[in-house]
Amino acid sequence: MAETNASIVMPSAVKPATRTNRTGGFLLPRVLAGFGIMLVWEVVVRLTAPAYVAKPSGIVLVIPKVLVDPKFLEATVQTLGAVAQGLLIALALGTVIGLLIGRSATMERMLRHYINGFYAVPMIVILPLVTLWFGYTSAARLATIVFAAIFSIIINVADGARAVPREFLEVAASFRSGRLRTMIDIVLPASTPYFLAGLRLAAGRALIGAVVAEFFAAIGGLGYFILYKSRIFQHNEAFVGVLLLAAFGVGFEVLIGGSTRRFLPWYRRDEKAD
Repeated sequence: MAETNASIVMPSAVKPATRTNRTGGFLLPRVLAGFGIMLVWEVVVRLTAPAYVAKPSGIVLVIPKVLVDPKFLEATVQTLGAVAQGLLIALALGTVIGLLIGRSATMERMLRHYINGFYAVPMIVILPLVTLWFGYTSAARLATIVFAAIFSIIINVADGARAVPREFLEVAASFRSGRLRTMIDIVLPASTPYFLAGLRLAAGRALIGAVVAEFFAAIGGLGYFILYKSRIFQHNEAFVGVLLLAAFGVGFEVLIGGSTRRFLPWYRRDEKAD
């Protein structure tokens, strides 16, 4: 009996320690890997590269100066504002088109191959056409962002609309729910996990589209800031812009993941342990 009781009490006693070990086990390798990468980067640049090439120590030294630079702040506002605006347009149009494709066989047959084809087209290919249509202006950047983001939304929302359980639709039909009401109250909420997956992809592609458009069309923004600083051999300053773009991408991913766990607790419960 003593051995049995000990075997019952022991797991609950060590459970908090196990959770702590898991947290440390996830965090410690990431921190060590980051320090290792920066150390190798610093050593290689100091030994083999010219003095103007970006290195971690130089980037850290220029971060305070760059963050208060009015040109950098203006470029950041321009790029992130354009990305937000383009994402909103892509979300609105992409959600509507995705729902239509997912719930209408006719719309799917009409649009499926075009959607998949445009999704596979590299963004750099359409930039000459975009600049011809919109000129070398911020409108060209906005059009590139929408093009980059919308197809991820359409494809994922369409998959979510197809995956709605038949029982949900049968209940709606039994209560004589109209097609529009069923789409809004049943299909769209059931497609939310797919929508969030598409939003994750669309945000990254929108950011890439904005930077590529700024590179190609010399439009003011973070992309042009990075390009300009690189051309005048201020690589450390240019890399601050790169780090900000990376931070924006990571922050958006964390926001979407936290929102998913907060408002969709039934979706992928196993992700909470990560």
